[in-house]
Amino acid sequence: MFNRFKEKLAGFKEALSTKVMEKVSLAEEKLISKKDNNALPEAKGLPAASVEPAKASASTNNKAAKAAQKSAPLKSPAANGPAAADAAAKPKSRFSFFEKAKSLVFEQEVILDEKDLDEPMWALEMALLESDVALPVAEEIVKEVKAELVGAKKKIGADTGQLAEDALRKALVTLLSKNYLDFDEYVKNAQKPVKILFVGVNGTGKTTSIAKVAKYLMDHNYSVVLAAGDTFRAGAIEQLEVHGTNLGLKVVKHKTGGDPAAVIFDAIEYAKAHNKDIILGDTAGRLHTNINLMDQMRKIVRVTKPDLLIFVDEAIAGNDAVERARLFNESVPIGGTILTKTDADAKGGSAISIAYITGKPVLFLGVGQTYPDLVKFEPNWLVDRLMGEAEA
Repeated sequence: MFNRFKEKLAGFKEALSTKVMEKVSLAEEKLISKKDNNALPEAKGLPAASVEPAKASASTNNKAAKAAQKSAPLKSPAANGPAAADAAAKPKSRFSFFEKAKSLVFEQEVILDEKDLDEPMWALEMALLESDVALPVAEEIVKEVKAELVGAKKKIGADTGQLAEDALRKALVTLLSKNYLDFDEYVKNAQKPVKILFVGVNGTGKTTSIAKVAKYLMDHNYSVVLAAGDTFRAGAIEQLEVHGTNLGLKVVKHKTGGDPAAVIFDAIEYAKAHNKDIILGDTAGRLHTNINLMDQMRKIVRVTKPDLLIFVDEAIAGNDAVERARLFNESVPIGGTILTKTDADAKGGSAISIAYITGKPVLFLGVGQTYPDLVKFEPNWLVDRLMGEAEA
């Protein structure tokens, strides 16, 4: 899951690491240069300090004293005292001083400014776009990451890859949390029976997702009724009946070609009469370009007044799924999204983008073929897998 996304992030991490190392090298050079400049006057001053006393003693002492004074520099540095010994030892310690300077730099911090982040941010934006993240979403993530890194003090010795991941993780969690809706809390607090309709294009796993959500709700002790509102596709009613039989649920149905709004209305009346908690209504798959079917969808919404309209599409469709969700939302405002086949999605772009573009939350992710293979959407759950911090 999301393997391609993880691979694409490598370029961003590498670009940021390179920029940090450049700052480290520059800091090292400045520190060493400053140390050398401070040491230079001291080195020049040593001979002068020894010459002045020699001149002063020459004016008062005899020739023998002068001879003794001239012969004094020929003695070993140790004989002239600790200061001379230290001066003689300095050239030998130049390499060790460099190592100390380097160590000192790595114990300090470096501040990344905006121009330092031009290349890393470009690499990040390309990684996001190549992972099917919509352009407005990629730009928003880059802006958040940049705001996190610019001006912040960062330990030079710290793992730069982790620095990059932490900034990106924070940006992703922030983005995915903006339109978050806790499905469990919503159902718990909603007036019963809760009317939930499922819409989307053909062949994206809409009917199977209805069965998965039904199983999820049953596991949370809710009573469920299924409405076979897809009267258009051959075999759609029979497919939902199979799921109903497997789960032990009532399926309200009419004949193929019947009015889907009437089917769902009857399911609502049945739920009220039998004290059922939730109605899950299927509808025919349709493209947003099919005017007649979109008009029919608006009629269903007008007649049944659903509490929640859920758009279903495939995670592997990438930007196509995001665009379809946007157009559906413009026609019949959706309340949330289910992304199917997330376990087969190598990029993760649609999961990141769809909530931001539509302004509506992702509710569930389909991660397999069986009824339990439905994961309630949580921002941290998704980000953990996008970043490779948890198993798919």
